[in-house]
Amino acid sequence: MRAFILDKYKKKGALRLGEMPEPTLQDDDVLVEIHAAGLNLLDSKVRDGEFKLILPYRPPFVLGHDVAGTVVRVGSNVRRFKPGDEVYARPRDGRVGTFAEFIAMNEADLALKPKNLTMEEAASIPLVALTAWQVLVERAKLAKGQKVLIHAGSGGVGTFAIQLAKHLGATVATTTSTANVPLVESLGADVVIDYKKQDFEKVLSGYDVVLNSLDGDTLQKSLNVLKPGGKLISISGPPDPDFASEQGLNWLLRQVMRILSFGIRRKAEARRISYSFLFMRANGEQLRQITSLIEAGIIRPVMDRVFPFAATNEAMAYVETGRSKGKVVIKVR
Repeated sequence: MRAFILDKYKKKGALRLGEMPEPTLQDDDVLVEIHAAGLNLLDSKVRDGEFKLILPYRPPFVLGHDVAGTVVRVGSNVRRFKPGDEVYARPRDGRVGTFAEFIAMNEADLALKPKNLTMEEAASIPLVALTAWQVLVERAKLAKGQKVLIHAGSGGVGTFAIQLAKHLGATVATTTSTANVPLVESLGADVVIDYKKQDFEKVLSGYDVVLNSLDGDTLQKSLNVLKPGGKLISISGPPDPDFASEQGLNWLLRQVMRILSFGIRRKAEARRISYSFLFMRANGEQLRQITSLIEAGIIRPVMDRVFPFAATNEAMAYVETGRSKGKVVIKVR
């Protein structure tokens, strides 16, 4: 099968279009013919080698963390899916590889594709939707009447998180650039901070939750908008000791995570705020709940551009500019 292959970790290195063997099917696996694949900054970070201590992939391997396609074959233990089903997923860590014509995934990671979405739209959803769900529903337990600040509201995670937070009954503030103010307002943001004109920490206060996807400076400033008992949840780091334990990392890496997050954890503790790092995980059950929201018209995908499969490297470069609104997708088939 044709695939975009990472031959070695290299910052901004190009992926190679080449041939890879079709994936072998395990008893709990579903083989999917890929129609479209979503791109994420995570792909660039893995390519650059930023996660090689945490996610031990050995080159050569295929990148890609979002998929929509059709089931071709199923393993002997699979009960939930059958050939011909249209599905979407974020494959679990260790088994990614959606920049290809086929992928084998554990059935627990998949859900049936929302009926009202195209393959390209469906491919834009899983990673960002699961990230937003795991931050707001699972970790923050965001409730009606609470206030949440979602940074980078026009990005992939931001566009989904704004809609989910509104559905949960929260008051939503977000940061974005001047050009994207109409977009985030259309998604339901109640308070929009144009970061080119305003400083969010001087405008906002008394918030229950902050979802941070930006740099360390933004993370530090976010402490100032939270009330005591508030939750600062970051998907861009620094990783904390709880994350190290969840990942089963060795003693040395656990100490590294402890040191990396020591400053922000200490500052948060002094203000009676909880800090945590979230690295999203594959979850077909949560994706099924997300499908219900999409089919009910509560949440819609926000897509920037669809690139042809052959232009996967160009698509990655475009994502890395940080200027895309919502998600960027490659059309494989």
